[in-house]
Amino acid sequence: MSGNKLIIFTFTFLLFGFHVFAQDIKEPNVAGAFYPDNKQELSAMIEGFLDSANPASFKGEIFGLICPHAGYVYSGSTAAYGYKLIKGRPYKTVIVIGPSHQYAFAGVSVYPKGSFRTPLGDIEIDSEFSAKLLNRDKDVYFEPLAFAKEHSVEVQLPFLQKVLSGFKIVPVVMGDCAFLTCNKFSVLLKEAIGSRKDVLVIVSTDMYHGYDYDECETIDKLTLAYLKNMDAEALYYGLREGKVQLCGGFPAVSAVILAKQLGHNKLEVLNHTNSAVVTGKKIKGQWTVGYSSCYIDQEKGEPAMLNNAQRKKLLQLARNSIETYLKTNKKLEVRETDPLLTKDMGAFVTLGEHGQLRGCIGSMIGQEPLYLTIRDMAVEAATADPRFTPVGLAELKDIEIEISVLSPLKRVNSSDEIELGKHGVLIKQGYRSGVFLPQVATETGWTKEEFLSSLCAQKAGLPANAWKDKATEIYIFSAEVFSEKDILSRQ
Repeated sequence: MSGNKLIIFTFTFLLFGFHVFAQDIKEPNVAGAFYPDNKQELSAMIEGFLDSANPASFKGEIFGLICPHAGYVYSGSTAAYGYKLIKGRPYKTVIVIGPSHQYAFAGVSVYPKGSFRTPLGDIEIDSEFSAKLLNRDKDVYFEPLAFAKEHSVEVQLPFLQKVLSGFKIVPVVMGDCAFLTCNKFSVLLKEAIGSRKDVLVIVSTDMYHGYDYDECETIDKLTLAYLKNMDAEALYYGLREGKVQLCGGFPAVSAVILAKQLGHNKLEVLNHTNSAVVTGKKIKGQWTVGYSSCYIDQEKGEPAMLNNAQRKKLLQLARNSIETYLKTNKKLEVRETDPLLTKDMGAFVTLGEHGQLRGCIGSMIGQEPLYLTIRDMAVEAATADPRFTPVGLAELKDIEIEISVLSPLKRVNSSDEIELGKHGVLIKQGYRSGVFLPQVATETGWTKEEFLSSLCAQKAGLPANAWKDKATEIYIFSAEVFSEKDILSRQ
């Protein structure tokens, strides 16, 4: 082959390769399989799902959705709950993040430009937004084979076309990712979004996959509790250890990190089911997949007790106090002048290590200034929690610190006044008492009855049903919870 012919052949191959791997129009992979390939049939099917979905009305800001991506006959009715909630909202860019089922790779693949086609028409890619993500980090790039046969992003698109107009998409497929990669990707997304309020994030994921209906119910319940707690690191390691299941787990972890960075700190479950319920085949040994529809927004609650600088100061104080005690066996000498930090307040200090509890000690009632309570409880959590061996100095670098600052106790007359996830509860009968922090409910996924029964039996040493006894005193409180990773994510 002559040199000129070789140049022409190479140029033609490169052009052909670009057309194949970064097409102007990405044709659908699963139309006619996961959903109808006929425009009228597909449109009617989605309209039917939307008409049947009845999510509680919500007029606040919705930052993100978690939606299933199975065949529409299985998961379409669940997906419709989220999509109905955003119908007609003025989003201009929709980031759709799904997992890779068909191609094994590491990192994050972002489609750069062109359009994605569905039977309902073409959707333009927001190439300007994609460009802000690409070529910024070695783990975030365009891997065309990640999209070649993948369905996780694609199945969300017809729903978006039925509920929104005038929007562009940013298609993303995630392969195997370290927690650091999820965090780096969320930072890139945060920078690309900036102050925009017209960006929606869609996490495309199914839940449990297995052959046991009862196991599906149990694991999905725990997975949803992890999601509602919005603790990205605990979710990540829960997925790695097999405690919880999400095939789109890394997209979910990244979205949670991003949401909290942008101040969206509330995740609500709209609908949850599984293929056994949908098909009516609740049979042991029958392949079962879980589906959920959730939304992420900004909690509109009581004003924060502490600002970010105060939180950072208390976290640093907790770490310095532990380090000083481990080195000298003496309490850290410290003085504070901030009026709020010198106010008598109750607080707990919780220590974690690689996603696992490592110690937790607190004072329910403020008996000394908050900053001294944090100093003392940090040392107690590290050295005096009877459930664990004392933390060693060499181990301190792996310890993650979380602080819960408590509101004053309020006695209630009925368990009906308890809001799981919002209220911590103190149970008291005679000399026996026990307490659970608010986050216990979301971390365990317990019902209110399970929460209160476990509190009585495990913490107070009372009969499990003691909370129903009129002689039992029930107190509620709220907690402002913050951790080192929260503070770092906001910097």
